[in-house]
Amino acid sequence: MSALHEAVRRHADAHASANGVAPSPIAGLMAVRALAPSELMHDVQRPLACLVLEGAKRVTFGTRAFDFAAGHSLLVTADVPTVSQITRASAAAPYCSLVLELDPAVIADLVAQMGPPPDEDTAPVRVLPTEPEVADAALRLVQLLEQPQARPVLQAQRIRELHYWLLAGRHGHAIRRLGWPDGHVHRIARAVKRLRRDFARTLPVDALALEAGMSASAFHRHFKAVTSLSPLQFQKHLRLIEARRLMQSQGLPAGSAAYAVGYESVPQFTREYGRMFGRTPAADARATASQRTARA
Repeated sequence: MSALHEAVRRHADAHASANGVAPSPIAGLMAVRALAPSELMHDVQRPLACLVLEGAKRVTFGTRAFDFAAGHSLLVTADVPTVSQITRASAAAPYCSLVLELDPAVIADLVAQMGPPPDEDTAPVRVLPTEPEVADAALRLVQLLEQPQARPVLQAQRIRELHYWLLAGRHGHAIRRLGWPDGHVHRIARAVKRLRRDFARTLPVDALALEAGMSASAFHRHFKAVTSLSPLQFQKHLRLIEARRLMQSQGLPAGSAAYAVGYESVPQFTREYGRMFGRTPAADARATASQRTARA
């Protein structure tokens, strides 16, 4: 793990933005670095694997909280709402992790050879010790960031290798559901893709159920089982998170952000924003401005 930590930290030190995220030229692969504990961060996670290499983090999904640190990995196997916080980080020992968004096409190809997932625990969020094969495959993939001439030739192969070891690991059966074409997780993922693309529009449940190839009642039941939210609640999360991003990154006033993400009532937006983030849009904007001043 030390070689992987060093390689990821080099990339993060060179490329991390103000929010600590260091994207890479390999799609879906990024490093995260933090020099201090963070505030609560709300998101609707895509399926991913997060390998923590230094520091510690807490992720809450529904009523369950997961605390994990260096040597552990977070595995998210469905699009789910989470609240996360980096809990241990400093300038001397920064939080450092490697994040890979899971590729459904690669998983589907591998599952076709490995067989269907067993009917076991369907929890979409789990924490486990990082297995040596996963760390070794991740290191080989990260090394391509410093070998641009080899990247076009070896990138697809090494992404596939890392996915294989994740699938072959102790919780690989959960990932396999992403690639099983007739499974509920795969079908719900099709509807989630539509929700992510058109979250600002009114989307009838019947239309989403059709996207998933299910009856409306079965769709509603399976959607909540996979994501922990109803389709309407899921869309609301997407809207509020995007509105907050627009306010923080572009300085939009609350009303403009509300209309931009599909709200027709600013008071309703303000109420729902406060319930989700714990403070009104105006108070949140003041807190963000204060943090920026402090960093400056």
